[in-house]
Amino acid sequence: MAATSTTVPPSGASAAVLQRSDPIPQDAVSVQGPNFDHPMSLQDFLKSYERIGFQANSLGKAIEIVNHMRKWRLSDEPLAEDESDEYSKAEVRFKTRCNIFLGYTSNLISSGLREVILHLVKHNHVAAIVTTAGGIEEDFIKCLGKTYLADFNLDGADLRKKGMNRIGNLIVPNDNYCKFEDWLTPILDSMLAEQKESGNVWTPSSFIRRLGKEINNEESVYYWAYKNNIPVFCPALTDGSIGDMIYFHSFRSPGLILDIVADIRSLNELARKSKKAGMIVLGGGVCKHQIANAMLIRNGADYSVFINTGQEFDGSDSGARPDEAVSWGKIRAGAEAVKVFADATLVFPMLVAATFAQDVSG
Repeated sequence: MAATSTTVPPSGASAAVLQRSDPIPQDAVSVQGPNFDHPMSLQDFLKSYERIGFQANSLGKAIEIVNHMRKWRLSDEPLAEDESDEYSKAEVRFKTRCNIFLGYTSNLISSGLREVILHLVKHNHVAAIVTTAGGIEEDFIKCLGKTYLADFNLDGADLRKKGMNRIGNLIVPNDNYCKFEDWLTPILDSMLAEQKESGNVWTPSSFIRRLGKEINNEESVYYWAYKNNIPVFCPALTDGSIGDMIYFHSFRSPGLILDIVADIRSLNELARKSKKAGMIVLGGGVCKHQIANAMLIRNGADYSVFINTGQEFDGSDSGARPDEAVSWGKIRAGAEAVKVFADATLVFPMLVAATFAQDVSG
């Protein structure tokens, strides 16, 4: 048998392993993490996420997009030939900003993100809110009783015997819901009486506004929404404890009406009339799609940031990446958009610290 050479690698193997690279584009960004050998401010630390890669990179992009939302003014754009007289004035154009539509699921109000969301509403950083029933009631319930840290692994049957309701690794004593019923029932009585007297029916948003007024508590997100005249839309308002209370109330005092048609018109018109519109959506389901669908009325959002853990392999809207919304006209082609695959409780406080919280002095 002929001896084989051991001094030269096989040509095919060498070519496969040592394939030459194309030239690197001039604008390519290299991967680099934070350097903790030197003092680093929070802002520098968050800025470093842009070059870490993976979901840190996505968070860095989300921060950049939100800051673009915040910075934009109509005065940045050339004056359109068909612009109305109102929006032709320099002062009006400078004051006209991007309308930010904020959506979140109920569990995030149950969590400590409630205080983060409260900051945005208190300081008028958002133009409208869309959430679910729990995202409404848990805010008011927290004004009446505390939610506690617990454990994901607590036994459900044992908790049920003790009147303790588990939300992930949080516990809400059922007594809190009893306090909520005691608080809400007389308000429902008053609302029904006013409806009968005036002939005007309520909408979910006017209902929430009324509750924000009635709670009169600065720890409430919806107190500040009421004070700042920020509309809060909740298409699934009856899907929770509020629904239970309305159900019980309907036996004793039937007739209260909540008109969802008026609300969808209000939400869609707010989107349509926005000179620039951005979405920030934490979680999925109703809050994500209701905002995205409103954006369709204006041929898509200009900026979009989604934060959730949903995956797209099952075809769910919650799991869909922004590009799917582009195909529906809910995000404009070429718009700035990103999805951060992460638990919002981990990353949203960091995003707010790098964006909206920069307006806080001292």
